[in-house]
Amino acid sequence: MSFNELNSVEHYIIHQLSGVNLNAQEVNEAPLGGNAYWVYKTPEQLGRSVNEVLVENELKEALIRLNPQITSHPDLADEVIYKLRAVLIAVNQVGLVKANEEFFTWLSGEKTMPFGENNRHVPVRLVDFENLKNNNYIVTNQFRIRHRETKIPDVVLLINGIPVVVGEAKTPIRSSISWLDGAHEIHEIYENAVPQLFVPNILSFATEGKELFYGAVRCPLDFWAPWRLENDEDAIAKKLGLGEVGKELSDLLSPERLLDILRNFSLFSTDKKKRRIKIIPRFQQYEGANKIVERVKEGQIKKGLIWHFQGSGKSFLMVFAAQKLRRIPELKSPTVIILVDRTDLDTQISGTFNAADIANVQTTDNIKELQQLLERDTRKIIVSMIHKFRDAKPNMNTRDNIIVLVDEAHRTQEGDLGRQMRASLPNAFLFGLTGTPVNKADKNTFWAFGAEEDTGGYMSRYTFQDSIRDEATLPLHFEPRLIDVHVDKESIDKAMEEFKESAALSDEEADALNKKSAKMAAFLKSPERVEKIAKDIAQHFREKVEPHGFKAMIVTPDRYACVQYKEELDKHFPTEASTVVISTSANDPLEFKQKWGIDKSRQEKIVDEFNDPQSDLKFIIVTAKLLTGFDAPILQTMYLDKSIKDHTLLQAICRTNRLYKGKSIGRIVDYFGVFDDAAKALQFDEESVKTVITNLSELRSKLPKAVADTLAHFEGVDRTLDGFEGLEAAQNAINTDDKKDAFAKDYKYLSKLWESLSPDRILDIYSDDYKWLSQVYESVRPASDSVGKLLWYSHGPMTLKIMHENTHVGEVHDLSEFRLDADVIEEIFNNPDPKHAKKLEKILIKRFKKHAGDPKFVKLSERLEELRNRAEQGLITSIEFVKELCKLAKETVQAEKELEALIQEKSPKSALTELFLELKTDQTPAVVERIVTDIDAIVRSVRFPGWQHSNQGEREVQSSLRKIIWAKYKIKDQMLFDRAYAYIKEYY
Repeated sequence: MSFNELNSVEHYIIHQLSGVNLNAQEVNEAPLGGNAYWVYKTPEQLGRSVNEVLVENELKEALIRLNPQITSHPDLADEVIYKLRAVLIAVNQVGLVKANEEFFTWLSGEKTMPFGENNRHVPVRLVDFENLKNNNYIVTNQFRIRHRETKIPDVVLLINGIPVVVGEAKTPIRSSISWLDGAHEIHEIYENAVPQLFVPNILSFATEGKELFYGAVRCPLDFWAPWRLENDEDAIAKKLGLGEVGKELSDLLSPERLLDILRNFSLFSTDKKKRRIKIIPRFQQYEGANKIVERVKEGQIKKGLIWHFQGSGKSFLMVFAAQKLRRIPELKSPTVIILVDRTDLDTQISGTFNAADIANVQTTDNIKELQQLLERDTRKIIVSMIHKFRDAKPNMNTRDNIIVLVDEAHRTQEGDLGRQMRASLPNAFLFGLTGTPVNKADKNTFWAFGAEEDTGGYMSRYTFQDSIRDEATLPLHFEPRLIDVHVDKESIDKAMEEFKESAALSDEEADALNKKSAKMAAFLKSPERVEKIAKDIAQHFREKVEPHGFKAMIVTPDRYACVQYKEELDKHFPTEASTVVISTSANDPLEFKQKWGIDKSRQEKIVDEFNDPQSDLKFIIVTAKLLTGFDAPILQTMYLDKSIKDHTLLQAICRTNRLYKGKSIGRIVDYFGVFDDAAKALQFDEESVKTVITNLSELRSKLPKAVADTLAHFEGVDRTLDGFEGLEAAQNAINTDDKKDAFAKDYKYLSKLWESLSPDRILDIYSDDYKWLSQVYESVRPASDSVGKLLWYSHGPMTLKIMHENTHVGEVHDLSEFRLDADVIEEIFNNPDPKHAKKLEKILIKRFKKHAGDPKFVKLSERLEELRNRAEQGLITSIEFVKELCKLAKETVQAEKELEALIQEKSPKSALTELFLELKTDQTPAVVERIVTDIDAIVRSVRFPGWQHSNQGEREVQSSLRKIIWAKYKIKDQMLFDRAYAYIKEYY
């Protein structure tokens, strides 16, 4: 039997959730969390018509079961269902997000109906959140639904007859297909064609059996997220593929988890364009918020430290935690205080709460008001700044259900203000959240927030690698600039000892420190140097940043340097393209204050304008303001010409790592020499921050081989030929799907490398080759966005007009490869140096992950785990360990060769041959080989890339298949036709 999306992934999901094996028709119950179970029903068993979203008989039973008033008057259930139908129909007028928000209030139990005595309004419960056993959980597949057209989502989960989850499964055995294809189908096709199905939606998911991603309605694909398991470290024998996806599915889609996300972790907010958006949590936000809630409910440990890397969503984590804490009855209406340490952070956090329409949120404007709120025992969510605790009285409020969440909890919280806060709220819970890895030398942060009971002092940790792996943030890339404008670090070490400026200081304090290093300031601000850098910035911005619609920030040594840069930049761009954001002091000249001073409202307008992709503002020029707490996803590049150190350095450069459509790295162009200090500045948490920075200059050596490998697909093709003759020759060299996929893979690698190096002059050498390859790539890439091949899937606003210059931005991965073949293994075996062990381990783990699910590789993985355990227990020497690793590596290489041979055997023709032999009957002609050859020839002649997702393509292939099976060979067997067509769709 072959593997396809139906029998390998869709049926696996059903089996994982319900215990029903649709491949074998065996039934076993598979329990999930919350002591509730999903029950599998076929689409026919649901008893609904193709036009109905709700399974009304299930819903009516639930309404009668969960609402005493409806129990005594069952006909009232029809009135509720009528109201719900109206919400479903309204989606065409109000839009999907608003309709989803309206249905959310029904699902949450916030809607009332006049069903009580004397027509008193009482809440209507569609779902029981307290006793999960009172709900009915159904999972079904091939859920046919008709609105504008008929669609058939693969998997649908219903609670009490209401479809709350939609899932799409994709084939696990084609390298060009991924979860992204399923997500694209849900987001771009289903949500538009059958929007009513998504009105009650909690979340949707997509998987190809290797990775699981999920998202809310109208969530762009860039923001879909993976679900991780708590404390699920990357163990050496960790199962990937179906086994891992199964664990994640069972956890995410457990009734307990889904209903928690529905009730406590679903937000409806308004974006900058005044559009309504739905926000559901990423795993780290869900886990972090729930850890806070559980610790408060238990009441034993009164503090906790949460490190989630910059940009991974701490603001929403606090919103989720505060919202859930306020809803827990046993906490007796707690006060939740959100504390920040800068005015701009105060604005950002307040904006997050206000945009999400969280109830009972109050922002304090002054110290007196904050103290009055606490003395009056206010039970709300209070957003404030730690500075407002200045001169606070001891024991201002001694309640033990006050929860304080301190944002950016590093050393600035630990002065007199921190002590005064603790004295004024002696029984409060204190949770510190930071995006900056906490330096182990900085004991105060651990003393203040880290509980002894927590491993390593952290209650929850989400590292840089975690955030990159889960695509919660983008990689940060440093780009040291040309030598003529790059500061020679060695020559200024002595001056740097005195040059202590940090962005955490005010502008006035920074200016005062700069005066102590007058020689350095004079050098940095010399007109010739600033002129050179501004010219370089202009060229770099036009070539690498502007073509993609991104924007930039320039960080200068001081306020007067900001003005210098502005004046120089105006020589290259219109004046409205840049603006200076600084503060002025009472001692500044009147003319300087009038020209450059801005107030809070003006700063907010500048930030809004900067975030608008259509505005003329391309650059913000700063020295201290907006280096922290400035959330502008459109900011992709920071031009850095200032000394920044320690946690402030990381906070500043992480302004560039926020997710944005089409953006795949945050770039720091370093004119000062911060890169040279980066390793020392970021020594916070052993291994986890070592890969924060990538020096792009190291990638140059990779370019020649990448170009050669990509050109190798066109051996013998005359690249001097112009016109269709040359293009046709190139296309003929990659005339199969496999060849196209292989070329696409190499070209994608090359293009990412090229993007990272651009505008390095080394690219000039290979410019003609790259231009030719790019044109061939474009000529064979399907025009449709819904083609289904990941390697050909178009991300972001990459436009054809910049293709030849190749200035588009792509992900930059760790490009170092460790070759593993017989010669290398033999060399290591004969010279068993322990330093090779780590390399071998890493490559073996990578290979085992690649082949997860294959029993042979699972056994090899288990042997590796056992070998490591023996080495750790000292049962074998390091030399023996290396030799045993070599033996494992040899077996792995051999297993891969055997697998490759097996895959090659499984060609489209051989797959069809297998099918016809399997289904052969007395009525079926014996000339199987001739039938298969005819089908293969005619299908290859009419198919085109992405035909499976085109009505025209499907019609043409089906018509061609009928000509062979029905007309030529007179086989009138519908089952055989359907099976043959399914195989063609899978393999062609």
